[in-house]
Amino acid sequence: MKGLILAGGHGTRLRPLTHTGPKQLIPLANKPNILYCLEDLRDAGITDIGVILGDVMPEKVKELLGDGQAHGVGITYVVQGFPAGIAHAILCAESFLGDEPFCVYLGDNVLKGGIRPMVREFEEHAYDAEVMLCHVPNPEKFGVAELDPKGHILSLIEKPKAPKSDLALVGIYLLRKNIFPIIRSLKPSWRNELEITEALDHLRSQGRSIKAHIVTGWWKDTGKPEDILEANHLLLEDIEHGIEGTVEPGARVEGRVRIGARSVVKTGSVIRGPAVIGQDCVIGPETYVGPYTSIGDGSRLVGADIESSIVIGDAIIETRHKIVNSLIGRYATVRSAEGRLPKGQQLIIGENSALFL
Repeated sequence: MKGLILAGGHGTRLRPLTHTGPKQLIPLANKPNILYCLEDLRDAGITDIGVILGDVMPEKVKELLGDGQAHGVGITYVVQGFPAGIAHAILCAESFLGDEPFCVYLGDNVLKGGIRPMVREFEEHAYDAEVMLCHVPNPEKFGVAELDPKGHILSLIEKPKAPKSDLALVGIYLLRKNIFPIIRSLKPSWRNELEITEALDHLRSQGRSIKAHIVTGWWKDTGKPEDILEANHLLLEDIEHGIEGTVEPGARVEGRVRIGARSVVKTGSVIRGPAVIGQDCVIGPETYVGPYTSIGDGSRLVGADIESSIVIGDAIIETRHKIVNSLIGRYATVRSAEGRLPKGQQLIIGENSALFL
């Protein structure tokens, strides 16, 4: 079985962060989102992986993943360019996928529990397709599946106004080569995309078996800032405590906290887990990093107060204003302006930004 990770799309809901790179590279618990997808495929025994590249700085994806050897896989890059839908991306990879069954994995997903049980089920029962689903409170915002009592799919509708269930398509599909002629017969939808839901529905109408696999852990589609912060929160729940850097006398580290090599937590500072500090960071003096916060490599926080946030890396934060539920881009600077009383701020800051509060 081969794998196909989709790393295209424009990430419009995540601007300005996605003006400077693909959304799949935004870090969760200090690891780029796409690596969680790659590791799920690898851990399910899928090591021959195609990566679909879009038209937003695809070179950054190549720079991160290389040929895949560092991650225990082999990678072939496939250029889609303009994002014309999941089904179109699959068609672009037809020559790479060949006759083998394959797993399509959207690169902005994060999933607890992996895909190994789904892959095993697909191989044992020889379904024509298998689709991962998750119960969601707002199914009208997703592709939605209707199931029969045995867990086979009866219908698939993209963003229905009146959903027939609360089961959303997660963005993980197990497919065979019989999907290619169906995709070639599709016409663009109202979104000007070739829809995977329509392709699967055509497959079902031909009498093919499409099995549903329902998420038992949790799943997040990290398409919006609030989803990224929630995914970061969920991942930090499972981090292991480990300190490679230095914690100076008079500084405190409480709970499960991971601190990278060459980072320093200075006197008078408190880090309260779950939290992760990258490499080459300086925290303090007199800085508070609260729970569910990820501080990326090379960042410097002086006299700061931050929690439930992501600092992507190489940022400078020197402000007494409390920062909460915020996404702060690489190379951003946040400093205090004079003459204002501290108050909580919520921030979404792109790369190379400077903000004076």
